[in-house]
Amino acid sequence: MSVIKPKLFIILLVMMILVSGCSTPAVSEENVPSTEPVQTVSTESPVDAAPEVTGELVIYSGRSEPLIQPVINAFKAKHPNVEILLKAGSNSELANALIEEQANPQADVFITTELITVQSLAQMGVFQSYMPTGSDQLPAEFLGTDNMWTGLTRRARVIMYNKDLVSENELPASIFDLTDPKWKGQIAAAGSTNGSMQAQIAAMRQLLGEEATEEWLNGLLANEVTFFGGHTDVRKAVGAGEFKLGLVNHYYYYLQQAEGSNVGVIFPDQADGQIGLITNATAAAVVNGSAHTAAAHAFLDFLVSADGQKLFAEQNYEYPLLPGVVLHKAVEPLDGFRFVDVDIVKAALESDATFDLIEKVGLP
Repeated sequence: MSVIKPKLFIILLVMMILVSGCSTPAVSEENVPSTEPVQTVSTESPVDAAPEVTGELVIYSGRSEPLIQPVINAFKAKHPNVEILLKAGSNSELANALIEEQANPQADVFITTELITVQSLAQMGVFQSYMPTGSDQLPAEFLGTDNMWTGLTRRARVIMYNKDLVSENELPASIFDLTDPKWKGQIAAAGSTNGSMQAQIAAMRQLLGEEATEEWLNGLLANEVTFFGGHTDVRKAVGAGEFKLGLVNHYYYYLQQAEGSNVGVIFPDQADGQIGLITNATAAAVVNGSAHTAAAHAFLDFLVSADGQKLFAEQNYEYPLLPGVVLHKAVEPLDGFRFVDVDIVKAALESDATFDLIEKVGLP
């Protein structure tokens, strides 16, 4: 069995959950509820015809309980004879629990907010291969090697700004503009323990190389960017006018906009010669040695289905990976944007080098 460097798990121990949009703006994946297992309650929605599944299903979720609960309730409505136990916590603590429990698995499904954790666990043999029904319609780059995990939703790295402080004619067009001295001390971002920031750095390393990525990180530090533990603080600070710009996942902008803040958003690096839009994904996997494999398979099938993907779009402002699912009406479609030419899976597999670079530059 391959072994992940201790450095990765030191970082995983301190990683916090990404915030994700939902219908209740105060909820955040960076404000994770208790990690004690909680039993879900079924909804009163009509039950669609579906293959009968019974027994238990234990879900470890890096998405906080209020964000994943609507999806679980909808699954429960389709499969009322499944008793579901949810353990919500940070990606890192749940990853460590899965490793400790490998000889006697307690979970059936793991849901994560980024790909670095799920890739690392897959390398350690924590998951079993499963290809959910309909996953052949998902973009290939969001499917794990040997079907060890399945992508669920896409999130884009964007620059949000306070419209009261930044005029249209001075807006940055690229993430590299964030190192321009004119923005010195006026930018907020999530720091080195944040999974989305780590994933962005991993993507940039693969695309641009070590030297250019290091130069960009040093440029952020020289420009006195303020680094927070998570994106909720970033979006709220920009919304309150404490900073002009914030580097966030796209749904943080929509969350802040929904709270009534006068904010705008830039999907960066779209001009000729620029790198394109950086994205990452949430994912789910079936735990190797699961005691309730049939229920686990049915749950992943639901997550990838049109009904499951619609819930992610409507509740969390995210981009469903299943083609044809309608976005939240407030969300800008990705169809017209150029993306970075990066193998997301490969970038996640090179996480050790990413963490080495983060440590080298001293990113907070």
